[in-house]
Amino acid sequence: MTSTSDIRKGLCIKLNSDIFKIIEFLHVKPGKGPAFVRTKIKSITTGKVIDKTFPSGHKIDNVRVENRKYQFLYSDGDIFHFMNNEDYNQIEVDRSQIESIKFLKEGLLVTIIINTENSNILSVEIPSAVILEVISSEPGVKGNTATNAMKPAKLETGAEINVPLFINEGDKIKVDTDKGIYIERIKL
Repeated sequence: MTSTSDIRKGLCIKLNSDIFKIIEFLHVKPGKGPAFVRTKIKSITTGKVIDKTFPSGHKIDNVRVENRKYQFLYSDGDIFHFMNNEDYNQIEVDRSQIESIKFLKEGLLVTIIINTENSNILSVEIPSAVILEVISSEPGVKGNTATNAMKPAKLETGAEINVPLFINEGDKIKVDTDKGIYIERIKL
């Protein structure tokens, strides 16, 4: 058991016989009335995101989890294979447990969250930003740079995002995996 004062991003809690992960939270102390914590939580089993408000000092059941680093090896249909770089053990994870899967590429280091009570895999988190190569993109038209004009581009993982006009095929770009947006071009 823990209190609402211990709430932080990434904390896993048990609520209504399901395990939820806290995505966002905000401690609110209004001028009138008692303080409370407004959260946005995501179900580990269904992936559904809901808003939940807890009164200040409310007791919540936290789930003991362990974060382990794994390297993505390959996918076999809906089964994805990962390897622990310390002991070289391999595990298989179902597609539904991987967040931002469209930005996952071979060799990428990810964090796998494991429930310590029963050793079940709760979720696979890829880094908040990854570097990917642009496979195809329309050429930019010179002179169209007065505004923040964007064009669609297909990345090496198959994902499609909007990029600035100066990005060409073969360029490496940094992508925000949470929002699915372009951050910057990487110069080698």
